Amino acid sequence: MAGTMLSIGECMVELMQAEGGLLRKGYAGDTFNAAYYARLFLPSDWQVAYCSAVGTDTVSDEMLAFMADKGIDTTPVRKIEGRTPGLYMIHLKDGERSFSYWRSASAARLLADDPDHLRRAIEGADLILFSGITLAILSPDAVETLLAELRRAKAAGKRVVFDPNIRPRLWDDAERMRRTLSDGARAANLLMPSFDDEVTHFGDSSIAATIARYKALGVADIVVKDGEKGVTLAFEGSDESHVPATPVARVVDTTSAGDSFNGAFLSRLVAGDSPSASAAFAARVAAGVIGHHGALVDKSKLVD
Repeated sequence: MAGTMLSIGECMVELMQAEGGLLRKGYAGDTFNAAYYARLFLPSDWQVAYCSAVGTDTVSDEMLAFMADKGIDTTPVRKIEGRTPGLYMIHLKDGERSFSYWRSASAARLLADDPDHLRRAIEGADLILFSGITLAILSPDAVETLLAELRRAKAAGKRVVFDPNIRPRLWDDAERMRRTLSDGARAANLLMPSFDDEVTHFGDSSIAATIARYKALGVADIVVKDGEKGVTLAFEGSDESHVPATPVARVVDTTSAGDSFNGAFLSRLVAGDSPSASAAFAARVAAGVIGHHGALVDKSKLVD
């Protein structure tokens, strides 16, 4: 069945390491990365759109052209005078990454400041993805605007997907972070958390505790990602199951491991695969992604 996936969040200018101490420019961000991988593997009758905001400068125009070239509809992206895209730099050590950010003037912080535009974008979608980073960059009023529309979409029977993707540096208060992330979960019917984040920031003692906590918030379906230990699936009407991670010969760059898993998983789920089969496919994609530099890896370098 044809449909539209809408991913909501911030795409940034990415600077990554290249040979000779040089930096290579790209474009990435958690929900955009997921949209990119979903577009690679979704059936051709599915459309992928991105909802965000950019400036009116040259870098913004180049970013929009890049998105369009990757097959992603930019109609829901607002242009805001006087703003620019955010920028980040990847630092790598033994395949693990850390980041430096420059995002204070990011236009994406205003992505929910036009409620009518936001509602139209969400109403036109069948599958909506957002993340904890999406919520972290918004003002409290904008968070409520976005969550209200997502709750409305959930009530209308749309599939609303939330990856908490917890980044404490983006929040000014740990308690507000936990409260807002919980509100984000309540607006979703499919949750895709990373277990190490849940342990660190919510104190969960086990994957079962993570699942129970989110089920109590009204989330029907949960995919708990646990790195090299694989994923645990808890879908309504089915027994819990575990899908192992795909072994990786050499970890080059873990940037976008979870994002690529999300996009690949959703692409197979909406195509009719079972949650377990979707997770197994997504694990193979993520394994391919972390074997290469950068957030966005060409399809030819991934699964057949």
